Amino acid sequence: MDRTAAEIISESLPKAIGYGMYREMVHQLASEGKTTGPDQTASLVNYTQLNNRRLKRWDKTLRLSEEQKAQITLSEKKMTWLVLTESWCGDAAPSMPVMNRIAELNPNIDFKILLRDENLELMHRFKTKGALSIPKLIALDTESGEVIADWGPRSVGATKMVEAYKKEHGKLSPEFKEDLQLWYNSDKGQDILKDLLELLALK
Repeated sequence: MDRTAAEIISESLPKAIGYGMYREMVHQLASEGKTTGPDQTASLVNYTQLNNRRLKRWDKTLRLSEEQKAQITLSEKKMTWLVLTESWCGDAAPSMPVMNRIAELNPNIDFKILLRDENLELMHRFKTKGALSIPKLIALDTESGEVIADWGPRSVGATKMVEAYKKEHGKLSPEFKEDLQLWYNSDKGQDILKDLLELLALK
């Protein structure tokens, strides 16, 4: 018999780590020339090293307005934000620091991280258009364990850019991925923040 998503989540949660531990892991892997996941290819190692620098920069430079901070602290619902990702994931670098900052500002949010390739049974329950796309944020009611919503792998604005490029070119090129990172930088996390504030407002 197929297990429910709730059963898989309940089993997976004890293995999840906090953001601080995740950042330490990515830093360690980058310094050792390694990456998460079974494929230790040069390109994935390179992306892990890039993401280590990007995460450090995002953690340092991300700014929220007083209005955004107030909106975050207003939410009284106890939630667990469980994120599936890998150290090499380019879209995770700008979004996870935003998630972490929200969780830092609101003690009702427990931010936890799992590696996708070590939790494929769970990942298969939260695919995006049939793909195992990451990062994938699963928002849970902490008390009931019920899935409230999910988000990812990209913000609304970034998704529109990706879909338009794929429609014209078929697949994403390395050049487009660089352009997308530049867009993330110029946007300063605001598009991601807008999405997550909407998720936070769900009852």
